[in-house]
Amino acid sequence: MTRILGIDPGFERLGIAVLEKSQKDRKEKIIFSECFKTSSKLDFSERLCLIGEEIKKIIQEYKPEVLAIETLFLNTNQKTVMHVAEARGVVIYEAIQAKLKIFEATPLQVKVATTGYGRATKEQIMKMVKILIDLDKIKKSDDELDAIAIALTIFAHKKF
Repeated sequence: MTRILGIDPGFERLGIAVLEKSQKDRKEKIIFSECFKTSSKLDFSERLCLIGEEIKKIIQEYKPEVLAIETLFLNTNQKTVMHVAEARGVVIYEAIQAKLKIFEATPLQVKVATTGYGRATKEQIMKMVKILIDLDKIKKSDDELDAIAIALTIFAHKKF
């Protein structure tokens, strides 16, 4: 059985999902997912600390073997990119401390793995994630669905 911690990196909203698949299972199962939020009223360093604490707690509770995290997509707001990069660093640090294998997925890899099409829209990815995996009745945030898509991508690419 393999458990993957999927992360959609961010510092205001961090998509987190733990997926599991055994050798006999045909489909991956969601063990846990959330959109972890930090308050803009806090200093950025405090927000990073909260992210690290949350990731450490989830790793200890769900015991994934693998971290699947999206590579950084550069946009025009460099301050935002830098903050997201720092949040990614905190997540990767906690994964390394817990001795997780680390796999990164590009946005293109996520699109191809979930939809089969490299120019898929966000809406198409979200629709396919809901088809590919049994989601409970509770609506998942876009950040959670992104984290699930990232974990599914690593399952597809690494053939666990």
